[in-house]
Amino acid sequence: MRILIIDIDTLRPDHMSCYGYKRNTTPAIDAVAAEGVVFDRYYCPNAPCLPSRASFITGQYGVRTGVVGHGGTAADLRPQGRDRHFTDDYSCFGLFASAKRAGLHTASVSTFAERHSSWWFNAGLNECYNLGTGGGEIAGDVTPVALDWLDRRGTDDNWLLHVHYWDPHTPYRAPAEFGNPFEDTPLPDDWIDEDVFAQHLLHVGPHGANEIGMFDDSHPADLPRHPGSIKTLGEVKRFIDNYDCGIRYADDNIALLFERLKSLGIWDDTAVIITSDHGENIGELGLYAEHGTADDVTCHIPMIVKWPGGAKGVRAGGFRDNTDLVPTLRELLGLDPRPKGYIYDGVCFADIIRGVEGAERKGRDSVVLTQCAHVCQRSARFGDWVYIRTVHGGYHLFPREMLFNVAEDPHERRNLADERPDICAQGAKIILDWNESVMKTSRYETDPMWTVMREGGPEHARGELRRYMERLRGTPREYGIAELEKMYPGEP
Repeated sequence: MRILIIDIDTLRPDHMSCYGYKRNTTPAIDAVAAEGVVFDRYYCPNAPCLPSRASFITGQYGVRTGVVGHGGTAADLRPQGRDRHFTDDYSCFGLFASAKRAGLHTASVSTFAERHSSWWFNAGLNECYNLGTGGGEIAGDVTPVALDWLDRRGTDDNWLLHVHYWDPHTPYRAPAEFGNPFEDTPLPDDWIDEDVFAQHLLHVGPHGANEIGMFDDSHPADLPRHPGSIKTLGEVKRFIDNYDCGIRYADDNIALLFERLKSLGIWDDTAVIITSDHGENIGELGLYAEHGTADDVTCHIPMIVKWPGGAKGVRAGGFRDNTDLVPTLRELLGLDPRPKGYIYDGVCFADIIRGVEGAERKGRDSVVLTQCAHVCQRSARFGDWVYIRTVHGGYHLFPREMLFNVAEDPHERRNLADERPDICAQGAKIILDWNESVMKTSRYETDPMWTVMREGGPEHARGELRRYMERLRGTPREYGIAELEKMYPGEP
């Protein structure tokens, strides 16, 4: 068995041509999608990068592992406690550890573990290739390492290779020589018109059009694709072009990996899994170039699986999340997807990959989404709806409740919370029931979202409020100072 996992940071499915995007951003990935299964409603239950990959590796939700943020106590896996033996459970039942237990030689090309001081990510790996650039590398740095590995080990039996690309992640940094293949291509969805953009220019909060970097408009000279602010609709298009360039640049590099598998004669016998850790706000909720909310666009991620002898050309419609992958791989590799003594929150979807009739129509009725790095929000995604409940808005002026019909309003422009309290009640109940069910089987008494709040709020907002309010003074957004004082009393 050979498995190649392509892990592309910050990849929105609705910017991939195989998910319906009207730009040719992902031709290499599209070809794999045609040979396998595409999951249309796949989510990261814990955003952004660090908590998402904790769920990806452990098969557990952040409310159980403790990892829901980017700093403080909630950025580390909780210790197992008194029933830990010579090795801990995460080292035995995680994604790479499970593949290794099934007899696969495991390797990863990724800087993630070092970037987030999350060395548990490497558990179960025989080989780790860390370029030492902390996520600042481009695909052109990563691909040669992966190609060299394939040249040396590709024709061996029984391996898993994980390859991690950062290119769609902020700051956008496709090399200058790549150019802009979308320069003369209109935006497929021009929802950001003059009126919408005028509202965005008045947005109060980090990563708005006036402060792409977070709390100011600084623009590093070595990042020409990533401006400090956006002032015109023309600049909006160039900004979105550069996000799409990051996707296409990664896809071009991925094509080289696929070509190598074919030249080695192992393409048909190699499973290919393509996914991401989270999406990206590109104007939604007033944010640009950030994955800082628990909304649909931040938490909706791709999942595409080509499996030797498996289903082809299938679209899976039920709700899924990235905790599902570990138990699924375990079953496909002949391991118990529900081992004694370890809880997977994920639901196995091996029947879909095997092509069992009707399996693609099954899935969860809903998924619950959490973000505690930029804001503290918990959301329910069900039916056509996303219901978002804000505990700490990260210095945005978000109301306590937001409700969007994402089927009709995919860019989350119209908050229907006041108009549809009945749907809000459904969403709130989904979150409450989910939280209770996980906490009942947790080793710990505390929901880590409240740990984040007790430690001063989300990592990327701590200590910035007063400085940011001074930036607003004397501008058309000065109205926000009083609102921020009211929403965040006593914060530094």
